[in-house]
Amino acid sequence: MSRGSGECVTQHVRVAASIPLSGGERLSAAEVSLACESVACERARLLCARGCHLSDDDFGRVCASLAASRSLAQLNLSLGVVGGVSRALRLAHALGANRSLHTLLLHGNPLSDSGLLTLSPALSAHPALVSLDLGDCKLGDEALRVVCGMLPPDGAKSGLKELTLSANPDVSFKGWSGLAIAVAHSSQLRVLNLDYNELGDQIAGMLAVAVASSRTLEVLDLEGTGLTNQSAQVFLDMVENFPTSLRLLVLSENQVSPALQRRIADLLTEGDEEDDRRGPPLGLGPAFSSKPLPMRDKKQAPTNSAPQSVMLTSLNDSLLAETDM
Repeated sequence: MSRGSGECVTQHVRVAASIPLSGGERLSAAEVSLACESVACERARLLCARGCHLSDDDFGRVCASLAASRSLAQLNLSLGVVGGVSRALRLAHALGANRSLHTLLLHGNPLSDSGLLTLSPALSAHPALVSLDLGDCKLGDEALRVVCGMLPPDGAKSGLKELTLSANPDVSFKGWSGLAIAVAHSSQLRVLNLDYNELGDQIAGMLAVAVASSRTLEVLDLEGTGLTNQSAQVFLDMVENFPTSLRLLVLSENQVSPALQRRIADLLTEGDEEDDRRGPPLGLGPAFSSKPLPMRDKKQAPTNSAPQSVMLTSLNDSLLAETDM
């Protein structure tokens, strides 16, 4: 690939590292530098380092590119890239300087409460961040308190529109109940993924009240959360008898009968079709789809809508990603 001195990359950039689960190779400094240079061109919209083995210096380069970028919209650092508090501090400094990022994926990093507390001032103050994935990050009640602060009450400043908290088993009843209260009063949240947490029927009942109170929540994922027909019936009664913004409720891998799941899904589909006939909700405009698809590690779907992207991949299927500049 030929480049003139000081010029941005103008051809496709391919950066791939297939790392076996037994502990594979690190990405080279040259590969990381090339990706960061592409971000510096101010045309890259996505940087994905999912599962990559980065040295501390290379992680610092990624953070520096984030801090300097005015165009980067999505950053994927899932599956152990951030690790502990020291890298969380570097990321926090970069987020404090960045103004463009709207999606941050940190799924599968052992942040714990201390790591999220390190990140929280930068996350809360970021002017553009609307989507955050904290699934499988070993969070507890203190971290949930911080997350609730990113869901400001109706009429306050804008907050998160999409939040993933999958597989954080250390959160207690107190933490989840606080989240349910925050969701009920959030003026922005549209997608909430709580799959693979041991919530049980009591927390699910509180979430049903939160859904009924929310004017924006459209997607709630409760897959594998220890629910029974009892909580499913609460959701069914809510959908049948009260107006709600909810369009998708995921209840698979629970002790919930298929008949109840189908009935709830049918009612939500009917409501969705009525909303489609009326057009998009006031103030949302065409940029927001009527059927939002959660962007997260668990069910992340490929997209062709954002051609300018840089990906540092470490998937075992040797996925190659391209940068269109």
